[in-house]
Amino acid sequence: MSVTRFLTGITTSGTPHLGNYVGSIRPSVRASLRSDVESFYFLADYHALIKVEEPARIQRSTLEIAASWLAAGLDPHRVTFYRQSDIPEISELTWFLTCVTGKGILNRAHAYKAAVDRNTAAGNDTDADVTAGLFMYPVLMGADILMFNAHKVPVGRDQVQHLEMARDMAASFNHRYGTHFVLPEVVIEESVATLPGIDGRKMSKSYDNHIPLFAPRAQLKKLIGGILTDSRAPGEPKAVEGSALFQIFQAFASDGETQELRQAYTDGIGWADAKQRVFERLDRELTPMRERYEALMRDPGAIEDLLLAGAAKARRLSTPFMAELRHAVGLRNLRAQRGIGKADPKAARVTLPSFKQYRESDGRFHFKLVDAQGRVLLQSEGFASPKDAGAAIGRLHQEGVAAWQELGTQLTIAGGASSAEVVAALERLAGANAAS
Repeated sequence: MSVTRFLTGITTSGTPHLGNYVGSIRPSVRASLRSDVESFYFLADYHALIKVEEPARIQRSTLEIAASWLAAGLDPHRVTFYRQSDIPEISELTWFLTCVTGKGILNRAHAYKAAVDRNTAAGNDTDADVTAGLFMYPVLMGADILMFNAHKVPVGRDQVQHLEMARDMAASFNHRYGTHFVLPEVVIEESVATLPGIDGRKMSKSYDNHIPLFAPRAQLKKLIGGILTDSRAPGEPKAVEGSALFQIFQAFASDGETQELRQAYTDGIGWADAKQRVFERLDRELTPMRERYEALMRDPGAIEDLLLAGAAKARRLSTPFMAELRHAVGLRNLRAQRGIGKADPKAARVTLPSFKQYRESDGRFHFKLVDAQGRVLLQSEGFASPKDAGAAIGRLHQEGVAAWQELGTQLTIAGGASSAEVVAALERLAGANAAS
């Protein structure tokens, strides 16, 4: 069975709202339950630094967003759930992508263009108060996606441009250095990709028109009661097109429930009754999650432990993949350079790294990669049979770094060793295998 990688993240700049839930959290959690899907979820705290200058706010938002995803049903043992800043390879990949991305592409980014337009309208310098962080935002987002070679990325329609840019970055890198990245595809739920806020505009914390995802029941009812409607009186037919109230209801309701409210609009339902229906439908879905959320918020240490465990899981993929990319662009261990001198083949064989296979007391089969001096560089997890362990060793012999990246979740760099040392050892083995 082929496995599709889904990846999504939320910037840690505020409290999650209904738009975040229906546009990102809910479809992502649903996707994570499929057997043919491998899911990656991250808290985009690097992105938050672009627009938030309050450290306490970023910390609080990180906690709230993590608790929201977990309350919504995310199983951290089933998926890879991590904090962006815990994966240093993302920053390094951002630089690699910066070096293959044309400035003209970034000039067209919506956020940057909007800032330039505001400055132009105000008669200011076009780049006044525009940070390099804002300008480079799409590259960091591209690194988030490409670091784990995500196939599908659920986003709101306003983020589609960033996915297109990530595809451009991947294609540009692949063209220069060989194929290393898959081209990610956007996933949008058409009916709920952009949820309206209480004033009818896109729901956004920056517009202060959002409804917090886990607002207390009384606050939820009050906010829904404040959703902007027209002046049509009870008994007058009402249009669903352009109705923020109807769109919010539709994002939570079944097709049958949506059709019932549509008919009620036609029959002239009063706005107070319509808002009560919307409140009851949303509260029915949110109440169980709200209770889990409140319990999680009372135990931040448990959430921190889950995030650190998720980062360790993520880095079992990102570390070897980054080593592969460093090799691709020429950032290589000089000892691995081929064609320098003519060493005695017998001497070369003596100093080659090697694999040591053994069986633990639990009955599972392990192996380790050691250098010429016997120092452990790489340690495997347990395999069910010696044949499986031998097959993994064979792949590492034949394919080197590429096999390490694919077997990443089953291999761990030994304490005191570095990824560069592992790359050099695997390259020597692969080179010796090709020459034999």
